[in-house]
Amino acid sequence: MAVNYTTQDGVAVITLNNPPVNGLGLSTRAGIVEGIERAQNDPDVKAIVLTGAGKAFSGGADITEFNTPKATQEPTLATVIKIVEGSAKPVVAAIHSVAMGGGLELALGAHYRIAAPGAQIALPEVKLGILPGAGGTQRLPRAIGLEAALNMIVSGAPVLSEKLADSGLFDEVVQGDLLEAALAFARKVGAKQGPHPKVRDRKIEHPNAAGFIQFARNSVAAIAKNFPAPHKCIDAVEAGVQNGFDKGLAFERECFIALVQTPESRALRHAFFGERAASKIPDVPADTPLRDISRVAVIGAGTMGGGIAMNFINAGIAVTLLETKQEALDRGLATIRKNYEASVKKGKLKPEALEERMALITPTLSYDHLRSADLIVEAVFEELGVKEQVFKRLDEVAKPGAILASNTSTLDVDKIAAFTKRPQDVVGLHFFSPANVMKLLEVVRGKETAKDVLATVMQLAKKIRKTAVVSGVCDGFIGNRMIEQYVRQALFMLEEGALPAQVDKAIEKFGFAMGPFRMSDLAGNDIGWAIRKRRYQERPDIHYSKIADRLCEMGRFGQKTGGGWYDYKTGDRTAYPSQVVDEMIGAFSKEINGERRKISDEEIVERLVFALVNEGAKILEEGIASKASDIDMVYLTGYGFPLYRGGPMLYADTVGLYNVERAIRRYAARPNGDAWQLAPGLAKLVAEGHGFNG
Repeated sequence: MAVNYTTQDGVAVITLNNPPVNGLGLSTRAGIVEGIERAQNDPDVKAIVLTGAGKAFSGGADITEFNTPKATQEPTLATVIKIVEGSAKPVVAAIHSVAMGGGLELALGAHYRIAAPGAQIALPEVKLGILPGAGGTQRLPRAIGLEAALNMIVSGAPVLSEKLADSGLFDEVVQGDLLEAALAFARKVGAKQGPHPKVRDRKIEHPNAAGFIQFARNSVAAIAKNFPAPHKCIDAVEAGVQNGFDKGLAFERECFIALVQTPESRALRHAFFGERAASKIPDVPADTPLRDISRVAVIGAGTMGGGIAMNFINAGIAVTLLETKQEALDRGLATIRKNYEASVKKGKLKPEALEERMALITPTLSYDHLRSADLIVEAVFEELGVKEQVFKRLDEVAKPGAILASNTSTLDVDKIAAFTKRPQDVVGLHFFSPANVMKLLEVVRGKETAKDVLATVMQLAKKIRKTAVVSGVCDGFIGNRMIEQYVRQALFMLEEGALPAQVDKAIEKFGFAMGPFRMSDLAGNDIGWAIRKRRYQERPDIHYSKIADRLCEMGRFGQKTGGGWYDYKTGDRTAYPSQVVDEMIGAFSKEINGERRKISDEEIVERLVFALVNEGAKILEEGIASKASDIDMVYLTGYGFPLYRGGPMLYADTVGLYNVERAIRRYAARPNGDAWQLAPGLAKLVAEGHGFNG
């Protein structure tokens, strides 16, 4: 039963019961209507309490019904709210834990609201590229005032119920038993003659509504230029201020329908569902037993190892930090402390919390101190011989059942697992730098990795607030394998006529956080150089531009050396175009007998993004990624792909795979065209008229 109905001494109690957050699916909506009507027809019932079972009043729409006919089938949420609001007997919403989205809109339709402290109150629809579509933009300003409501609607951020105690939203915020308090309140209002108050009948009071709305528009223009939803939220609230409730409600509906069709909303909803889908592995059942992880060890206290350790410490998990030399260990601990001190200065962390976190670290120079660890993550130098020494030693000291993880970004996890007698316990955990900040965690599944190991690390990723995506074993896994083709195209375009600043500006205007050349300078150009040297040996058949090698031969490794593709000044991270580099690029083109030409920004964006898409299609064909949305999550959370475009694979669907294929074939017929080998899976989808996402 999605809704339970009981009566207690003249009060009908309608309890939403649709775990985990009492989503307002069709059966729940129908159950509420049925309960209201049943209460109307019972002469012994004088009032109605509407509440939620378990962990929420209601988290809003039932996401399992998104994009299905049930989402819009009657009774819709708007119909339910109209029936609640129109009840002749008073309806009291008893709110605990969570009232978000449609859940808050439903509560606003009740005649009275009482809440427990600590309940999260929000209208987060803007985060999905839409706006509240069941009266939220009209009722909330009437309940809590124009300014507070607009801030909540435009940001989508939750506010604790006690902070809204005096706002006009709640009739009472009560300590103790919420249901008992709600029943007492319901009996009191049930004894009164109607009609009972409706939020819709309140006026929006503000000394200068037009001025504040304009201020809100200016603020949103500065921070949400690529997202239409915040602007439409303001439009809908303004319509209610200027034209009254009914016209405002009709306009809200128009805006909602228009926003659902936008590519930006599609991208945000894709990311929302993609993050949830990433945690589901097709052949690993949801009820797979998990291994207990109460103590973690990290090998390597450098930038990456220290950042990895911080993730676990932040989640309250004790960490043993191993280094080979005392100086390196001291340096690593000092860096971790410095990072926490920066958080304290910004007011994000209390001084006592800093000491609590540092106390969770046990520094050591001995592998013997790793014997009690449930999970051991190595973050040592990216060289197979070094990894071999580490994993052979771990095989000797780690307890049975301990998970052994490598933070490798490109190396073969199956080879690493083979250094042990327990390959089933080995997995790749590829953190992204800075590891304590970046959300992405690539979980690399070896051919022997046990299912309970996978299930355990996926659950642990949630605990340390990472978006985990499973990848099969291949060179570079998902993210770095694709970025190699992206960078390859960027370098070819330098040979052909572009300069670093033009390439970076074009892709940054498209929405990337950083272009390929600024990115390389930040990471260190010597890292790419080392990978290319390995490629020249392993894959002599693949054609690479040597222009980046020339840059490295000049000692220009990026920000750390004061110069890379750009020039840098001491203490200044600004990338200044370099005349020396521009001259080197021109001379290199002449050396290879290249005719330099003007390259348009459109070509730059197509070649960079479609290189990602084409390689992504190959990754899907090979089963390295199980679904296109996993690839998009890697790029949205780890590589700065613009959120409002939804990731490379969704963007390709938006452009149309037919157009992507034509562009790839066109570039394959030009100089450096051997870098384009159309993915058969992409051609197959075009022939069948499908996209990566259906």
